Amino acid sequence: MKYKVHRLEIKAKSAQDTLDTFINSLAGDVISMVPIVNPTFRPMGATSITSQLLIVEQIKKAVD
Repeated sequence: MKYKVHRLEIKAKSAQDTLDTFINSLAGDVISMVPIVNPTFRPMGATSITSQLLIVEQIKKAVD
């Protein structure tokens, strides 16, 4: 089996629409989604922001 890893930039306000469009455009099966999380310090305290997603797609073999 072959796999392909995609990197998807995430913006907080449009994350759902972007992810929905990207996943529906894939030809193979989504195996895993790994968030890239960055620590952020705000006046209210420490938090984290997801800036990117790594999406692992299983590539379907062409039938001969």
